[in-house]
Amino acid sequence: MAKIKMTTPLVEMDGDEMTRILWQLIKDELLSPFVELNTEYYDLGLEHRNETDDQVTKDAAYATEKYKVAVKCATITPNAARVEEYNLKEMWKSPNGTIRAILDGTVFRAPIQVKGITPCVRNWEKPITIARHAYGDVYKASEMKIPGAGKVELVYTAEDGSQESVLVHEFDGPGVVQGMHNLSGSIESFARSCFTYALDTKQSLWFATKDTISKKYDHTFKDIFQEIFDAEYKEKFDAAGIEYFYTLIDDAVARVMKSKGGFIWACKNYDGDVMSDMLSSAFGSLAMMTSVLVSPQGYYEYEAAHGTVQRHYYKHLKGEETSTNPVATIFAWTGALRKRGELDGNAELMDFAGKLEKATIDTIESGTMTKDLALITELKDVNTLNTQDFIKAIRTTLEGIM
Repeated sequence: MAKIKMTTPLVEMDGDEMTRILWQLIKDELLSPFVELNTEYYDLGLEHRNETDDQVTKDAAYATEKYKVAVKCATITPNAARVEEYNLKEMWKSPNGTIRAILDGTVFRAPIQVKGITPCVRNWEKPITIARHAYGDVYKASEMKIPGAGKVELVYTAEDGSQESVLVHEFDGPGVVQGMHNLSGSIESFARSCFTYALDTKQSLWFATKDTISKKYDHTFKDIFQEIFDAEYKEKFDAAGIEYFYTLIDDAVARVMKSKGGFIWACKNYDGDVMSDMLSSAFGSLAMMTSVLVSPQGYYEYEAAHGTVQRHYYKHLKGEETSTNPVATIFAWTGALRKRGELDGNAELMDFAGKLEKATIDTIESGTMTKDLALITELKDVNTLNTQDFIKAIRTTLEGIM
């Protein structure tokens, strides 16, 4: 069978540890035999980021602006232990954070549902997609330990030298203080990405913050969302038969537990970080979660929602067998290939992406899976495979479908 051709490259960002091993296995077994892969490759492994002073991460983001579609392997965000382990020049920033800041995107994460794995919340019949703002707040915060009694103020100095200030706290002893910020332009991009994605997927959109307590910071988010919705999207939502509404974050948490799912839940940066992990765990596994960064300019970056699976990588280095779940990484590739095909008018590539997803799900639903899924499935007499054999089992299923 002739391989499917790609007319335009997609940006390929390689990564770290066990997911880097999965990356190559997926390409060798599930992609290259069927598709004539056309990618612009960037090595975002920690060693290469260190060699290039992290310039490779920025180059990968700029390439995504050029080609509009990227697929990314999980990468290490170094802490002090990693600086020592990899002999790094400095504690490099999160690659995801760098890429998100350049692309000005919103992260959408949704569970991959399969028969035999029932969500912990029994009434969740459809996936719930988390839309996470990807700029600012605590992730760009400045912090200070306060050694003793004194006054802390927030001071804004305008370009003309005039100043405004607000008292944060009069300390009578040691404490800690944090200053956060966001940008109106980034919030506007966040809103437009959410509204556009809701229309694309024909799902209603919730947005939740805590504006009753944060009467300026969170209220600004609420106001910007409402202004953009009313001016640009309300008629489109009405025509599509979907809705947008705002609610407090605590109310949203209560409502989501009683919902049937099938909607997008937009959250600020930290809320989205926490809630996406809660949803992935409640639906089954972080390894069964799609993640796509969408910018209002039409750039898409697909990745797995989980980390580099460090513990399994160390076992792999010792020659020990692992049963690492590759599903989220497979779906990162299928998402990118489908979007590439959509933008290029390449129906054959889009069809292949759908068949690979179906082969992956069919393999699991037939009772063949990795250990993490075998521990939570309701299916009987499951066949638990190691990483390589599970990927080969998916290939066998795919060949049958093709």
